[in-house]
Amino acid sequence: MNENQTIFANIRRHVDLSAEDEGALSAILMKRRVKKRQFIVQPGFVCAHQSYVEKGAFRAYFIHKNGAEHTIQFAIEDWFISDFNSYISQTPASLFVEALEDGLIMQMEYNAVEMLCAQNPIFERYFRMIAQKSFAFAQRRILSNLGQTAAERFRDFNKLYPEIVRRVPQYMLASYLGMTPEFLSKTRKSLNRES
Repeated sequence: MNENQTIFANIRRHVDLSAEDEGALSAILMKRRVKKRQFIVQPGFVCAHQSYVEKGAFRAYFIHKNGAEHTIQFAIEDWFISDFNSYISQTPASLFVEALEDGLIMQMEYNAVEMLCAQNPIFERYFRMIAQKSFAFAQRRILSNLGQTAAERFRDFNKLYPEIVRRVPQYMLASYLGMTPEFLSKTRKSLNRES
């Protein structure tokens, strides 16, 4: 069995892959083991890779000038993570991307992906579809932050992503949902009593 089957399965949910397509993608994939608390992206450095999570949990966040951490994204198995603004524009990153557990990622370097897409339209289509889905998710998140209470945001997130809720520290989840850890704890207890 090919060692890249997990990412191939992800791609096949969107487009058909031939053996040649798999070979072309395999040629640009770099597997990397990552230790808990290790950074794969740091502010000030151009983000050269997007990372597919084969094993582990990661988060992307920035630190406000007042010292507060703001979590932008989580990623677990079968998800991608990066500082996508830095990656796409090839400008210095503003985010940290940190491993929350020991993990295994597959990284794809920007220029290699660009060349792969130029040579093979199936990958251009795949990455376009993923970008569109990411944009739609970002819009839903903005609407959720503007139109829902904190308790509603947690309830919906917990319903959609219980694995993330189970695996990430509460203060990081609170940061992502735009609330204090204390309020999140109170909200969780209240929702557990209702169940």
